Amino acid sequence: MTNPPLPPSSAELFEAIVNQRRSVRAFLPQPIAPELIERLFTIAGKAPSNCNVQPWITHVVSGSALSRVRALLLEEAQGGRMDPDVPLTSHYVEQYQARRIGSAMTLFRATGVERGDRDARTRSFLRNYELFDAPHAAFFFMPRYFGLREAADIGLYVQTLMLALTAHGLGSCPQGAISHFSGALKRELGVSDDLICLFGLSFGNPDFSHASAAAITDRASLSELVVMHE
Repeated sequence: MTNPPLPPSSAELFEAIVNQRRSVRAFLPQPIAPELIERLFTIAGKAPSNCNVQPWITHVVSGSALSRVRALLLEEAQGGRMDPDVPLTSHYVEQYQARRIGSAMTLFRATGVERGDRDARTRSFLRNYELFDAPHAAFFFMPRYFGLREAADIGLYVQTLMLALTAHGLGSCPQGAISHFSGALKRELGVSDDLICLFGLSFGNPDFSHASAAAITDRASLSELVVMHE
């Protein structure tokens, strides 16, 4: 399995890139060239932000530094020592819970995790902290005094980055679970506590041979999400 070729026209090309972007949960080990990584993050920096403040502070981690981060996150997750900068969502209700469960079940079916197999579910969840074997990860921070407006700006920045990665035949997985252990991550990376960690992003060349590649989540209908006014 590989990504299909992209069409030539600008509108079709953009739509194809958006449709190809997905959360990749298995990566090949080969690294991306440093000059391409710099180019991709330069593209991401073209994203808009409120008053052009560009609130994103990004740490890109590769090589031996990423091996240390991976080991740290896995140890913290297995020990249950959560230290998030941003409060976790306590529970999801109604359609949001249904979408959450549906997404998880799609992944479990693709990877052969049985409904009642708690050990397999735990191993599946811990893959988040192994960063899905990606050769690179980015961690997104912003100054602590910023709020929802600036956090939304960082979402725009990361979406631009993910689309740029897709356009270059690469894959990514945004991971809110990374922020569960913000304190330990910041200490490892030497990040000031004046910054808060929002989430991370694993990225690299997708491993299309992995069972998780078959986990394609659906999307709610337009009528559920968009209200048209005339």
